[in-house]
Amino acid sequence: MADLFRPYRGKMPEKILEDIKENLPPKCSTAKVKKILGAVYQEYNRSLSQPGESVGLVGAESIGEPGTQMTLNTFHFAGVSELNVTTGLPRLIEILDGRKNINTKMMEIYLKKPYSKGKDLKKIAERMKETKLEVFLDEISINIANLQMIILLNKKKLKNADLKEDKVAKILAKSFKGFKFKLQKDESLLVTSSSKDPALNEIYKLKEKIKGTFISGIKGVTQVLPIKGGEEYIIVTAGTNLKEMLKQEYIDITRTVSNDLFEIQALFGVEAARQVIINEVLKVLDAQGINIDIRHIMLVADAMSMSGKVMGINRYGIVKEKPSVLARASFETPIKHIINAALTGEVDYLNSVIENVMMNQLVPVGTGLPGLVTKVK
Repeated sequence: MADLFRPYRGKMPEKILEDIKENLPPKCSTAKVKKILGAVYQEYNRSLSQPGESVGLVGAESIGEPGTQMTLNTFHFAGVSELNVTTGLPRLIEILDGRKNINTKMMEIYLKKPYSKGKDLKKIAERMKETKLEVFLDEISINIANLQMIILLNKKKLKNADLKEDKVAKILAKSFKGFKFKLQKDESLLVTSSSKDPALNEIYKLKEKIKGTFISGIKGVTQVLPIKGGEEYIIVTAGTNLKEMLKQEYIDITRTVSNDLFEIQALFGVEAARQVIINEVLKVLDAQGINIDIRHIMLVADAMSMSGKVMGINRYGIVKEKPSVLARASFETPIKHIINAALTGEVDYLNSVIENVMMNQLVPVGTGLPGLVTKVK
């Protein structure tokens, strides 16, 4: 069998050869294997771009045409009003613009067994959610005579979150310098000022501030939603903090992912961010039922990440890097670019598409191959 594959090594990618091996019918005759390999090789050659073909233009058209037909929709998760998901054209614009602040940051969290089968799923999901003190509060009262504050905590909610009153007291003492938090016998927290001459308004200010103190969970994760994805359960979150999430022992760190390009880039580098661009664009297009060849999307992802960091397709990103003055001016803020070019004596050699369209000249696309002239003796 290996001898049949040998002639095709180097002519086709290894991945295609591996896929053929895996999907061959059992007890397949040598003649049939030869026929299959020949047909795949022919199809592979047919799918390659011709040398000198304007792949950029083909890619731009292939994404641009269906993109203009796309609906402007924001999708809501059924039953959870807080968890909105931006899809469709707004999401596509977010990705290709390389925006740092996206509308709905999300993570898809895959779990290790047995949690992926549903064990303690709700408990784990609740443990991830960023929880502030106001969730655990029963009552806050102020003793004006002694300038003290008494905090009563809800024991049931503390138990669900695996927390004790003394741990809450330590977190608060760390967060608010200048105040003492003491646990009483009745398990209430007594708050007093460390200063010799405490002011009443300080205690009142503290009362409002204290409610928003981060107590448990993972910072940035505002909502959690366990959903069934095929054979296993996954947790979708609103808000993202991948670095902290990957420290949890019940997480499958090889598959858990965030939709924030710049968070992925900071943690795993530009190659991972490039892959997220491809995955996220495909996700949007699949949801709309649009079928675009993945190579066009890969070309866009390559262009966005070729400088070593993710750059959006806008005047602050890729366009800023263009060597042509007219190409930069055609995008946005033309006067600024033309004045700067005039001041520095920049020359535009009209090498690409946009500037030639502006000059009403033939666009330099076609074979893209150099012409060879020789003197024949």
